[in-house]
Amino acid sequence: MLAPPTLAARLNLPHCMKMALIHDMAESLVGDITPVDPVSKVEKARREADVMDYIAKNLLGGVPGGMLTGQEILNVFQEYEENKTLEAQFVHDIDKMELLLQMVEYERANSVDLSEFCHVAGRVQLPEVKEWAATVLQEREAFWKKKTEEKEANA
Repeated sequence: MLAPPTLAARLNLPHCMKMALIHDMAESLVGDITPVDPVSKVEKARREADVMDYIAKNLLGGVPGGMLTGQEILNVFQEYEENKTLEAQFVHDIDKMELLLQMVEYERANSVDLSEFCHVAGRVQLPEVKEWAATVLQEREAFWKKKTEEKEANA
């Protein structure tokens, strides 16, 4: 996991990686619910919490030493959900960056406008990651400008 140099020195990056993977564990069963999906934040949180309880208590609970591991997973997941630590804020921001990067990748591959996801850049919390998000949106704008110019030249 990479972080801007000014932020990396303040982060526990191994903990961030663990948190990102644990967050993805919930999404592996619930699905990656995006801000434009018709699912409320409360419902999304409930679904993910139920899945994490199932993974931590039912799947890992039967493994020798599993409850300790399961409890640690629940603690890290709760830290992510509460979004109070710098690490949690960073992982939330990286999750938003992933969405923005996927948006641009799909737009380039399919020449389809997915601008309904651009608002996610405004929800990035940390200034260092905001810079990354702004760069992605600038690259997106350059792509669409070039596409428009090519279309007009071929008309």
